[in-house]
Order: sequence, then C-alpha cells, then structure tokens
Amino acid sequence: MKRSDFYYDLPKELIAQTPAEPRDSSRLLVMDKKTGAITHRIFRDITEYFKPGDCLILNNTKVLPARMYGTRDDTGAVVEFLLLNQKSFDTWEVITGPGKKARVGHKFTFGGGILTAEITEVLPDGNRIARFGFEGNFFDVIDRVGEMPLPHYITEKLEDKSRYQTVYAKEEGSAAAPTAGLHFTPELLEKIKNMGVETGFVTLHVGLGTFRPVKADNIEEHHMHSEHYHLPAETAEIINRTKANGGRVFAVGTTCCRTLESVAAFKGKICEDDGWTSIFIYPGFEFKCIDCLVTNFHLPESTLIMLVSAFCGYENTMNAYKIAVEEKYRFFSFGDACLFL
Repeated sequence: MKRSDFYYDLPKELIAQTPAEPRDSSRLLVMDKKTGAITHRIFRDITEYFKPGDCLILNNTKVLPARMYGTRDDTGAVVEFLLLNQKSFDTWEVITGPGKKARVGHKFTFGGGILTAEITEVLPDGNRIARFGFEGNFFDVIDRVGEMPLPHYITEKLEDKSRYQTVYAKEEGSAAAPTAGLHFTPELLEKIKNMGVETGFVTLHVGLGTFRPVKADNIEEHHMHSEHYHLPAETAEIINRTKANGGRVFAVGTTCCRTLESVAAFKGKICEDDGWTSIFIYPGFEFKCIDCLVTNFHLPESTLIMLVSAFCGYENTMNAYKIAVEEKYRFFSFGDACLFL
C-alpha cells in the first residue's frame, strides 16, 4: 500500500490544544469492525462494552519532563536538550538545539546549577550522548528543571503537567504519553474492575519516533523506530486466563497493542518478556493477542493510523476518520477516543 492511501484532510481547528475536563468526558467513537457500524458516545460509557471475564491492558509508562533549557558554560548561549534514551544512571541520548552549540566537550548548566551536562559523543543521526552531573535522584532533578515534551501540533502551554500523564503512570522513561490512557479516571477504572474485568499493565517507553513521518511512498519500505517494553508475568497470566475462559483482551493504545503483539510474535505466546521492539503493524498483519482496541485519532499517513487500519480494516478506518471530521471530533493527543470492537 502507498503512504497516500492513509491521507485524510483535517481542519486545523479540530486539533485539540487542551485536554478534556474531566478526563472521561471526551467523546468516544465506537465501531463494530465486523459490520462497520458506528456509534457516538462519551468516554465514560465505555463500561457498557465490557463483559465479565474480559481484561483491560494499559501501558503504565510515565512521561519525563524531558525538555530542558540551559546555557553553554563558555559562551552563555541558550540551548535546548530533549532526553531520549537513558544509557546509564548519568548518561542519556539527547536531541540538542541548535546542534552546532553542542559538540563533544561542550558543557552546559540547567536550573541555576542543579544540573550540568557534558557532550561525550555525536551520533551519526545527529543526536548526542550527554553525561549529567547532579546531586540526589536524577528524576527528581529533571522534574524541577524540565518541561513536558508536548507534540509540535500542541501550541498552547500546558498549565498542569499531570494532564499529560495517565492516572496510573508509574515507570519513568517515556518521551511522549500513551495518550489513549489519558481518558481514564481512578473512578472509571474501579467501576470497570467491579464489573468482573481484570486489569493488567505493560510498560512501553514511548520514543519520539512515534511522531516521525512515513517518508517512503511504499509503506513496506518504512523503518520503524525501536522502543523498550516489559510484559510482567502477572499481566501475561491475566491475558492467558482471559483467553482460556473465552474473554476478550482490550488493549488501551497503540503502544499497548505493539507490546502485546510483539511478545506474541517473538515468543509464539503471551509470557513474561523484556526487550526492544520495532514492530511495524500495517494492513495484512495477523493479530495474535488483542481483541478490542481503545485509541485516539492519529495523524494522516502515520504508522499509527496504519496500525488501526490493520486491526479494523482499511475501509472501516478511513470511513471512521471521515465521519469523525464531519462530526467535529477533537483529534490527536488531547483529543477524543475510538473503541474498535
């Protein structure tokens, strides 16, 4: 298939700039992927689509306030650092801007001196390796000096950092939020649990590659970025028990979907696993684990809309997006949600 097959026209005013309040008041487009039938609901109504014996799997990664502004020690020039991957307790792969202001040996200061950095390596793709100096816990320091790395299409300032975190965020390491989970509240999760639906967690640390556009005209030539995941034994047991008893696996978000389908593909079954995945899911992919998908609306020509098309069918997906535009749903990270059954 071609990249252009996944294009749709989106009016700029439908790109959500702020999250819904309360979280579960977002709209929910529900599609039966067998018939293509669409229903318009509110997110908290998602409880009506669960049955006792189903399970709900969520990604508990926590977004780092990974964007930091500091100065170069010798010139005072302002520089931006964006944390990508932790290499050791004090060393990270980072994106710097402007890049010319961050060469090997250059030193930087952030937050009035509570954090320092030195560039130790320039990678072939232009990213840098930086070694940081700090006292205490690195993540506590980052929380004081960093800002949330919101996607480029969100131009309004986020007043409350917690609104770019899920309420169950736990494992620090993401450069972006698993946004399908932003709609859940503690009360809604408790209500789902009380219905006889088991809840399990996976961890996939979302990389900025999730926003990288597909440049190849033939989508099969696109190379996916790699992200680290962990599937705990407890969650594997929940999924296997659900399947054995005839229940359905609800995956919350494309990151959760990619984790579960990666393990199923790599191991041939759902089991405890820890590793890196660059799985690319597009039409023709054979799903081995998930039965239902909760997700937000994704960018045109993105790998994420391709994943959705693989799950519920190309025609169904493009029709759902056409209707969502007509009905003026809110799109992308702070936007509304879909449930594909």
